[in-house]
Amino acid sequence: MDKKSLGLTLGMLGLVLIPIAIYSVVVAGPAGSGRYDQLAQCLTDKGTKMYGAYWCTHCQSQKRLFGKSFSKIKYVECNLPGEQEQTRECKDAGINSYPTWEFGDGSRLEGQISLEILAEKSNCKGVMK
Repeated sequence: MDKKSLGLTLGMLGLVLIPIAIYSVVVAGPAGSGRYDQLAQCLTDKGTKMYGAYWCTHCQSQKRLFGKSFSKIKYVECNLPGEQEQTRECKDAGINSYPTWEFGDGSRLEGQISLEILAEKSNCKGVMK
């Protein structure tokens, strides 16, 4: 490979890797635990779960509230990419809108819910930071 081709290849590689690096630092944040790990784990331990859809903007906003800690939330995807219908689990649960939060006592809240309300409904207020 001559110097011109090598330079072009490295330049193109940089155009791909630099945005990925910026995204991982600015958007995804540093590696490690999330800010709301204790709350998210408490919600899951208390039987709270979120039903949502990958295309739902309110679901995405709800996930962003938790940041990395959302990985600890019991999440049920109701619409798989490429599928026209809701999943059987969500149909059987009677999910009509996204996001829908279901609590351990069987009660539900629909829409984007604040972390404080989720903590209160699930008796997890003591772990809010």
